[in-house]
Amino acid sequence: MGTQVAEPVFLNGQFLPLADARVSPLDRGFLYGDGVYEMIPVYSRQAFRLDQHLQRLQATLDGIQLANPLTVDAWKSAIFTLIENAPWPDQSIYLQVTRGADDKRDHAFPPASVAPTVFAFAGPLITPDADLRARGVAAITVPDQRWARCDLKVLSLLANVLARQQAVARGCAEALLIRDGFVKEGAASNVFLVKNGRLLAPPKTQLMLPGITYDVILELAAAHGQPLDIREIHETELRAADEVWMTSSTKEILAITQLDGIPVGSGQPGPLAEQMWHWYQDFKNSIMRKG
Repeated sequence: MGTQVAEPVFLNGQFLPLADARVSPLDRGFLYGDGVYEMIPVYSRQAFRLDQHLQRLQATLDGIQLANPLTVDAWKSAIFTLIENAPWPDQSIYLQVTRGADDKRDHAFPPASVAPTVFAFAGPLITPDADLRARGVAAITVPDQRWARCDLKVLSLLANVLARQQAVARGCAEALLIRDGFVKEGAASNVFLVKNGRLLAPPKTQLMLPGITYDVILELAAAHGQPLDIREIHETELRAADEVWMTSSTKEILAITQLDGIPVGSGQPGPLAEQMWHWYQDFKNSIMRKG
């Protein structure tokens, strides 16, 4: 067993060692990035909002006109088996479906007789440690050069990969994507701002992936009476923010304290980021870890 992938993995209805998992080089996921994926956080071996994640998977499959190869019950059975066999109490379950392998390379969809390829595995869920949270991270801004259906969780992530690599090359943790003057999200995260005590969030559109953690942040803000505006956020507001956060199931709430080499606010994680992190931990321990 590797350190980041538990065995067995799930491939086309079978549980098997990772070394035995084989996919055709003609698979359309390999040739075209023609497929979808989903990530499900697991806390104390309880999959968080499993139904919502499977609904998002279905929405993405619908968006690329690919029939779901498994029923909801079959997905859950595979996921529960992966969770049970993984060594970590907190996990990240990865699901992937491609349009399968035809006997040729052709842009058009293959015949209906070509079965989709289904792959899934469990890995550890690693979140930021206290030192990283205390100092925050640096980020850059880059033009959003992705396609126009960013709400679909598809495999073709090259634009995200290139944006994230620009950040890594500059010693930063994330790249924030700017389209037509407005911030949409990070290359691998959602983005929140704080200005004058108000939490600001970009709206869900086809230009942003609808994150499950994003939803949790909005729910926690509402539950605790935190002033919140969900609207388009201009780049000038991003640069003038008191706080900027990146959020995801692995990052949770992580403050961005430097943007394009300039301090955000005081240059330290702000008070609302700290408060939201505590609300999130309370929610995790009282709700997420209980299924």
